[in-house]
Order: sequence, then structure tokens, then C-alpha cells
Amino acid sequence: MADLIRDGLHGCSQASSYVTPTDPAVLRKLSWFQDQKLALMLHFGIYSQLGIFESWPLSDGDASWSRRFVDWESDPAVFKSQYRNMNRSFNPVRVQPDVWADFAHDNGFKYLIFTTKHHDGFCMFDTRYTDYKITAPDCPFHTHKYADLTKHVFDAFRKRNLGIAAYFSKPDWTCPWYWAEGMDVPPAYNRNPTYKPEEHPELWEQFVSYTHNQMMELVENYGPLDVLWLDGGQVNPKNGQDIRLSELAKRARQVTPGLLFADRTVGGENENFITPEQSIPDTLIPVPWESCVTIGTGFSFRFEDTYKSPRTLVNMLADVVCRGGNLALNIGPQPDGRFPIGAVRSVQGLGEWLRRNGDAIYGTRTCTPHEAGNLAFTRKPGAVYGIVRLEEHEQMPANLFVPCEEKVEQVTLVATGEDVAYQTCPGGVLLTVPAGLAGTCPIAPAFQLSI
Repeated sequence: MADLIRDGLHGCSQASSYVTPTDPAVLRKLSWFQDQKLALMLHFGIYSQLGIFESWPLSDGDASWSRRFVDWESDPAVFKSQYRNMNRSFNPVRVQPDVWADFAHDNGFKYLIFTTKHHDGFCMFDTRYTDYKITAPDCPFHTHKYADLTKHVFDAFRKRNLGIAAYFSKPDWTCPWYWAEGMDVPPAYNRNPTYKPEEHPELWEQFVSYTHNQMMELVENYGPLDVLWLDGGQVNPKNGQDIRLSELAKRARQVTPGLLFADRTVGGENENFITPEQSIPDTLIPVPWESCVTIGTGFSFRFEDTYKSPRTLVNMLADVVCRGGNLALNIGPQPDGRFPIGAVRSVQGLGEWLRRNGDAIYGTRTCTPHEAGNLAFTRKPGAVYGIVRLEEHEQMPANLFVPCEEKVEQVTLVATGEDVAYQTCPGGVLLTVPAGLAGTCPIAPAFQLSI
């Protein structure tokens, strides 16, 4: 995944071509997915040591934007060698999977998306198919008790009853059958293979077999998974890079019935939900979707980064949920394996809000209208929720009009359960904002309208 908003709101345009699954088990899992609302996404790998973009600086075709933090070396070959060799220094000895999982659970996250392999090909799991991995003898972390980090992280999150999505990059820029030597273009020429698969089917078949083997390792040895979250959308049949994903999906679902696939940006039967990147659609999307957005300035760790405020995170979550989606909030762990304290503090603010107002978020579906001014609406059977998205220094009014065509039986403040006075008027109800809220600037007060 890149840190730039290259995809923009691709999800909006892809909704019209969304292929609804027919497998009942997949449909049930999609319903589960739409209930969860909030994922913790973690980009963690050898790139975390330098505080630079993950993987992308290796691609000469993407150098113009991805190497802007590479200020210590001007020779691309030297830099790429330095990057490749970071497996020999990767040693996040302060990582604590249980602490990560407790943090996620305590602050309202419902599932995890963890980078098992990014485009650079370095595997954060104990794969049999390459030595470029966290458990290899040349990686100092291989002697650590959590050496097979993906396994320990997945196990820790499952113990907290949190869902598991395995991020996996289809392109692999270390694999000799993807960036193959001696072909049409040199390795690292761009993000694509160095050859045309149709002209070298034997090479491509080796790459497909390698990729299938690794994905099945994750399914069989690191499951049960809820989602196989596949990045690298250039690998798709339209580009001549067909890895026969439907064949793999059939095998994987024999092991894990209902397993979701997020073959992001590709479309078709294996993109079970669409994934806007670093952006939030500005209107409702009528198919399952998930926006992946960073809490800081990038997906991977940055030294001296800045982080979104709790208010921004809450408002962003309300934006996403009222428009029918999930929010995958990304943190880049530090080189030592801890979460940056600025990110922790912001997430704790989000978690505090969710502990009091989560009923307006989890398990909800969209309303008509889904928004009105600064109000975001969600719905459950028998109730409509109105979330007031206030900006910094914006005060709650003494009275609040809530459009609702249905008969309202009771209004309560979600955070406390206290009754809120209201009167019915044309097109909705007029709330008398409780005295403790009127004239103040709380973070997103939420009201429940019982109907």
C-alpha cells in the first residue's frame, strides 16, 4: 500500500461493478464484517527501521514520490541494497503481541489487519518457500520467543475475540520469478514483472505456484482467518498477470468456509468488499466497503510524526459508518515493536468515546437520510441514532432538529442513557439539548431515537 492517495475514491466507481457473492457462507461472513465497523491495521516490517515508505522506494518507477525521505544516499543501487539488507538488523525486541491485542480490545477495535508480507517480499511469518523472512537465521529476531510474529499476533488477538485479516501482497519484489533477471526490463524498473507473463509462461507459473503456496500457508497454518486482504492490484488478469485467484479461493474456502477475499482495486468475484485508500467516500456506497486511513502521515512508522486528534478520529468513524462502511485505522509500530505514544493517546480518546457511544456504531446499518448537516445517522431495529459531528470550538445549540419521518417514542443520550426532551414537528423532532451539553463542544454527542 502506498501513502499517496493514488486510488482516490476508487471505491465509489467500483460499487457499480461489484459482484455480490452467491456462497451463503460468504454472505454470512459479509454480514459479520459489516457489523464490526472498526479495524486496527498494522504496517510493520523491515522498512519500519528507517521511517520511510514501505516497499515502494525499491521500485524505480515509483521513486519520484516514494524516495522523498531517502536523504542519506543518492545512488539508487546502494539504497536498494541497504533496504534489502535490513532483514539482517530487524530486531523489534520490545514487541508484545498481548499488549497490542489488549490495546485494540480496550479501545473498541473489532478486527485486525496485519501485514504478513508487503511488496518487498519480506515475510513476517515462518514460510517454507523463502528464506527472506523474520524466522531466518540472518534475521536477529529469529531467536526471540515471538519470532514467528504473525502467529503470536494472530493468537493474541483471537484470545480477545477479535477478527483476523491477513494482509498479503500479491506482487513480491524479492521473488526471482516476478522481478526476474535478464528479461525485458531490469528488476525494479517498475512495480510490474520484468517480463510479459504470456511470453514466459514457465516463469509466471512458478510465481503463481509460489504465491498460492504462501497464501495457503496463511490459511492452513495461521487460521482461522476471517479475511485474506490482498494488496497489489496491478496483479490481475486485465494486466496479463492472472494468478488464478478464484482457484485459490476455492481451495482456501474448503479449509475456512466463508473466508472473505479483498482483492483490492481489481473487482470481480474476489473483491468481496471494496477498499478506498487514505480517503473516505463523500456519500453512501451501497455495497460492503472499508476505508483504510492512517492515524499519522503514512502507513509505516515515521519519526516525529503527527497524529490525528481523537475528535478527528471519531468524526471520521461517524462519516464512514453513516455511509455504510468500516474504518481500518492504521498505526505503524516503531522499530522496537511498540506503538508510538502519540498514536496511542489519540486512539485512547477514540476508545473512550466508543465505550460510551458504541451502540450508535457497532452492528448498525445505514438510514434515509444518512446525513443532514453535521448529523450522521445510523440504524438498528427499533432505533435511529444521530451523531453530531462537531469541529473544534463548535458549540452545541440549545435545540437540535433531527429529521426523522417515523414516529419517535423516546429520545435518550447514548453516552448516559438519560432522557432528552423533544417535540414532534414537521419532518422530524426538535430536541432540547441537555443543559450540560448546550453551549459546550463535546466530541460527537450521540442521541438514540426509539421508534
